[in-house]
Amino acid sequence: MIIEYHRPTTLEEALTLLRRVDPHTVPLAGGSALNQPAPQPFAVVDLQALGLNAIRSRGHFLDIGATATLQGLLEYHAEAKSRGNGLPAALIRAIEHEATYNLRQVASVAGTLVAADGRSPFTTVLLALDAALTVQPGDDRLDLGDLLPLRLERLRGRLITQATIPLNVRLGYEYVARSPADRPIVCAALARWPSGRTRLALGGYGSAPLLAFDGTETEGVEVAARNAYSQAEDEWASAEYRQEVAGILATRCLQSSEEPG
Repeated sequence: MIIEYHRPTTLEEALTLLRRVDPHTVPLAGGSALNQPAPQPFAVVDLQALGLNAIRSRGHFLDIGATATLQGLLEYHAEAKSRGNGLPAALIRAIEHEATYNLRQVASVAGTLVAADGRSPFTTVLLALDAALTVQPGDDRLDLGDLLPLRLERLRGRLITQATIPLNVRLGYEYVARSPADRPIVCAALARWPSGRTRLALGGYGSAPLLAFDGTETEGVEVAARNAYSQAEDEWASAEYRQEVAGILATRCLQSSEEPG
C-alpha cells in the first residue's frame, strides 16, 4: 500500500527521499512494476519531473534516459529509421515481445531492468549488449550483468538515471514460447562487435537472464549455451529441454549476426 507520494523537481531531492529508511521509499517512473501487491506499506518518489526520459545517439552509442518508456524506444526507432539509422531489428523484436502496447506506454527502461525476472526478453538483449547503467549519486557506471544479481543491495538509496548500449554491433534474438505472445521458455540474444567480441545472454529461467558467453572464439557459443542451462528446470520446462533449445537458439543467433545488414 502506498502511504506517501512525492514528486521532486531535482535529482538531489529525489535521492534524499530514496535514502530514507522509514518509510520504505521506492522510485516511480511508469508504475507498471509497482502495480503488484506489496508486503509492507511504502512511499513513492515520482521521477516524471526530473527530465530523465531523453533518448540520444552519441557516435556508436545510444544513451537512454531511465524513465524513457519501452514504447518511446520504438518511436525513437521509427524516427531514426526514416533517417537511415534505426535500432537493431533484434532489439525491436525483444521490446515488442517484452510487453503489450498498453504496458509499453508506461513501462520505463530502468523500471523494466530492475523488476525483470529471467523471462524478460528486453533485459536478455541488453545483457548481451553489455549495457552500462549510470547510477546516482556518484555518477557511477555499472554493467548490467554486475547489477542484476544484486539489484536491491546496489540500488538501495540510489537511482539509475541512464542506460547506454552500443549501436555498432550485429544482434540476434531468438526465443521459444508456448504461444507467440507468451513470455519465453527459452530466449537467446547474441551481440557481435566489429572487433570480433561476442556476447551471448540467455533468458527464460530463474530470477534474471544470465551471461553464457563473452569472448572472441565463436565456436564455443553453442556449448556454452547448453552448459549454462544444464540445471535450468522449473514448472515450465525440464533442464534437458532448455539445454537442447538454448543450443539451437544460440546457433541461430550466431548465424543471424553473421549476415550482412
